[in-house]
Amino acid sequence: MSVVTRFAPSPTGYLHVGGARTALYSWLLAKRHGGQFVLRVEDTDVERSTEEAKQAILDGMQWLGLNWDTGPVYQTDRFDRYKTLIQQLLDNGQAYKCFMSAEELDAIREEQKAKGEKPRYPGTWRDRTDHPEGEPFVIRFKSPQEGSVVFDDHVRGRIEFKNSELDDLIIQRTDGTPTYNFCVVVDDWDMGITHVVRGEDHINNTPRQINILQALGAPVPEYAHVSMILGDDGKKLSKRHGAVSVTQYRDDGFLPQALLNYLVRLGWSHGDQEVFSVSEMIELFSVDAIGQSASAFNTEKLIWLNQHYIKSLPASEVAAHARMHFTDLGIDLHAGPALESVIAIQADRVKTLKELAEISTYFYQDFDSFDEKAAKKHLRPVARQPLETVKEKLMALENWTPEAIQGAINDTAEELEVGMGKVGMPLRVAVTGGGNSPSLDVTLNLLSRDKVGERIDKALTFIANRENS
Repeated sequence: MSVVTRFAPSPTGYLHVGGARTALYSWLLAKRHGGQFVLRVEDTDVERSTEEAKQAILDGMQWLGLNWDTGPVYQTDRFDRYKTLIQQLLDNGQAYKCFMSAEELDAIREEQKAKGEKPRYPGTWRDRTDHPEGEPFVIRFKSPQEGSVVFDDHVRGRIEFKNSELDDLIIQRTDGTPTYNFCVVVDDWDMGITHVVRGEDHINNTPRQINILQALGAPVPEYAHVSMILGDDGKKLSKRHGAVSVTQYRDDGFLPQALLNYLVRLGWSHGDQEVFSVSEMIELFSVDAIGQSASAFNTEKLIWLNQHYIKSLPASEVAAHARMHFTDLGIDLHAGPALESVIAIQADRVKTLKELAEISTYFYQDFDSFDEKAAKKHLRPVARQPLETVKEKLMALENWTPEAIQGAINDTAEELEVGMGKVGMPLRVAVTGGGNSPSLDVTLNLLSRDKVGERIDKALTFIANRENS
């Protein structure tokens, strides 16, 4: 059997990390078995669905690299298909029109609650034919009343629901639009979905959907209901725990490789291995190895993974995702060294791509002022001679290489009989504007000789003004 999975988000908000993990598991299951992955946008809730949310889902999926084989399919484009099948169920006596008002149903449910009963629709219109002319109605599925629905869940094992516990589900609203549970069934059937991976909050929908599938004569897919993701305080993950949107993690400077690696481990494991490439995930992933327990989101662990990937991925891959963060700072990357070269010397020094951009601005644009604390400590009158001497030696170099640059710095310290720090720190502040940077030989090498000379002159002017004030 060819495996076909789907990710079916509702476009009523951003793509959150829980949805992204479900998408990842579905994608991996399909890829693991050489199958197909379908992206389906469940936008039947027309009032709450937005174009912005639809685009946010596509953006998040594309950023994560979870490419789909079919889609995106929008349910609102399939209303004719749903209506045809609803009419078929009506004609076959497997669905019926219900004229009970919402107020009537609410009153019945309140009465049931007061008696300690489970609130449910009592089947009032199930077999009635005295339909009032011109009155609004919903269409309900005539659920079996005998027997049970049993299915073997890949995560939770055998699950059974007695049909007597299930009431007759609304499959078409009074305005004629089909409901979520019916559209899902038809889509899974039409798209040949063999495996449904989704959140545990859908477990109660599953027996209803299986009954509808069987009424339509459609095959029943296999199910895997994954546990929710909790915050580190043990409560359901939400905005109070920090970023929960996939695109927010992108904007905060995380690599998609890090987020994917982190999400795959929130419920699935392979021994003690922590770091997985995408190809390893595909090779090793098994839906049957997903745990039943809820997983706690740990941002520190995600940051650790992000640092790992910034350091270990090819600089060109990191650069592809880092560019946007430089652009956000108004930096023209054509005005300095190749971004890959900057990444190569800065990767060990940052946790996020956003931080990488923030500490690398001096490679691409001049700074208006020196860091106050660093300048106070290192751009003092005593630094004037070391800066003048090292500038002279740097400007006289035949080859602008890290080795030659380091030689000029060493020669200056030796000539003036001072420690390396007396030369290196004033020079660092002069050319970068602050007291922190990679080693000076590689830092200066990525800046042009003329730019280094200009910035040393700026520092000497700063020192002169300080002497005269």
